[in-house]
Amino acid sequence: MGTFCSVIKFENLQELKRLCHWGPIIALGVIAICSTMAMIDSVLWYWPLHTTGGSVNFIMLINWTVMIVYNYFNAMFTGPGFVPRGWKPENPQDSMYLQYCKVCQAYKAPRSHHCRKCNRCIMKMDHHCPWINNCCGHQNHASFTLFLLLVPLGCIHAAFIFVMTMYTQLYNRLSFGWNTVKIDMSAARRDPLPIIPFGLAAFAATLFALGLALGTTIAVGMLFFIQIKIILRNKTSIESWIEEKAKDRIQYYQLDEVFVFPYDLGSKWKNFKQVFTWSGVPEGDGLEWPTRKDCHPYSLTREQLKQKADKRVRSVRYKVIEDYSGACCPLNRGIKTFFTSPCTEEPRIQLQKGELILATRGLRYWLYGDKILDDSFVEGLAHMFIAEWLTVAKEWNQPRCLLTDKLSGENTAYTYSRILFIYKET
Repeated sequence: MGTFCSVIKFENLQELKRLCHWGPIIALGVIAICSTMAMIDSVLWYWPLHTTGGSVNFIMLINWTVMIVYNYFNAMFTGPGFVPRGWKPENPQDSMYLQYCKVCQAYKAPRSHHCRKCNRCIMKMDHHCPWINNCCGHQNHASFTLFLLLVPLGCIHAAFIFVMTMYTQLYNRLSFGWNTVKIDMSAARRDPLPIIPFGLAAFAATLFALGLALGTTIAVGMLFFIQIKIILRNKTSIESWIEEKAKDRIQYYQLDEVFVFPYDLGSKWKNFKQVFTWSGVPEGDGLEWPTRKDCHPYSLTREQLKQKADKRVRSVRYKVIEDYSGACCPLNRGIKTFFTSPCTEEPRIQLQKGELILATRGLRYWLYGDKILDDSFVEGLAHMFIAEWLTVAKEWNQPRCLLTDKLSGENTAYTYSRILFIYKET
């Protein structure tokens, strides 16, 4: 009893709230429907338990379900690992290479990022997954990837049972005419008759479960291949995006430099072992990472600082011409705007006519950015952008003329203003 109480703590009970979200509800619902229907179809109509093959098949179905649910809850409740509040590097001089998180009151460790949903800085953050209602990061990356592997395998097994069940039960019930195909659901396929006849309701439920299993196999299978691809390169989804932006930045400014990803250890097996270990505990403490010999330990964080400064300099100021309630999918903004809503849980900003927005990037109908509170904020922000860019230019020998060209241009972030609310071509 004492051991049980030591495991079930208040913090663990608080984590159960993660289940009260549309993502886990749908994910667990799909698992429950596919596994339950596969067991029912197998036992009642396809492969009964009194046969050796039927018993082995039933055990395999249970095994798939247990392993899928175990890795799912492990990824959800173990969590990605958080950067300790107030964390700072051992060497104070290294802080110049790191970003500071005002929310967590700590420096962002290498490969960590702040998650708005979790409201914490995540170790080796890959992404925030709505299906587990948690982030995928350093500590749960292996469990999450195993979950993505096991789900398609289990769904393929279930889909096979669904197809064979409908085939064996409907084989003698089909009659073909010149222009018609008839199904006689009153005819029996197996002798002796099953305890529960394979009726219309069973056929509809099996067909629905088959579609669910095939759709899940394709969707989750694609996610698995994406994950295993970046794991073999010792990257995360965010780091792949940072690497792409680094190439774009170098090409845009025509710089004589090459960005080399520092955490690729040169061997797929070594990269693989960074995530998957026999003990189930990933290598490292999530704060310090082994790097290539020809790379600076803070190569990635330095590149992030460059991109952050560049993003601020290239920001564009917009003026709101219509009120906006902050709805996720606004119906009163037109059909195109409604159906092109970004597939993200990032908060929408409530706006009023006359307010100003500082946008960092945009889609055809949506903008990403922050609301400008007052003009003094804009002026202070401009000076901060200039100071930060000059600091980065001095630190890494960036040509300062780029800043001059940027500020003297017609589309300067601090003087250029477009009278738009939801970004539309007029």
